[in-house]
Amino acid sequence: MIEDIRKFLLENKSPGEMDTVEVRRMKSLIRRGEAKAACRFVGLRSKNLHFLDMPFYETGKVKKNPLGKEDVRIIVNLLRKVKPHQIFAAGDWSDPHGTHRVCWEGIYQALQIVKDEEWMDNCYVWLYRGAWQEWDLDEIQMAVPISPEELQHKRNAILRHQSQMESAPYMGNDSRLFWQRSEARNRATANLFNKLGLAEYEAIEAFVRFIV
Repeated sequence: MIEDIRKFLLENKSPGEMDTVEVRRMKSLIRRGEAKAACRFVGLRSKNLHFLDMPFYETGKVKKNPLGKEDVRIIVNLLRKVKPHQIFAAGDWSDPHGTHRVCWEGIYQALQIVKDEEWMDNCYVWLYRGAWQEWDLDEIQMAVPISPEELQHKRNAILRHQSQMESAPYMGNDSRLFWQRSEARNRATANLFNKLGLAEYEAIEAFVRFIV
């Protein structure tokens, strides 16, 4: 199978052509392994990891399918199983591939289904942003200080995602890697807080609460 994958990717694949089932499976295993490595590094146990395998994502192409009822059902089932006290979701909807926006739409629809269930009374939904943009200061509702050691720890966790370490496409004239952009964003947020007369920190991670 490895030889078939290598031949397809290196010799036969045309620009924009859909990946084969075997290639999609290989990519999935690589990304799962990287995610597990990052989670182990920050102290999460394997039994607390959940891979949703949402159908909209499984196209084998950069462009994904529209969100469907099965995608939402998968999220609803996980929420009801875990009954989380806090949900963190990507709020950087300017992601060039549009995946973060679609994922949020799935979470939003799932939340509308479960919002009246008892466990939701103690559940907070927080939106974060990554390499693409940051919240404006007047939007931030939770600011988490990050020490130099914690920022290094975050970087090392990001670096576990080795397949994502090359230069990212569709980022204009900014050729920095994701971890570099993320660190610069966290440091810039801390600098803005310091200029307002607040405590000085190495970096700050900012969140906006979404009211269901």
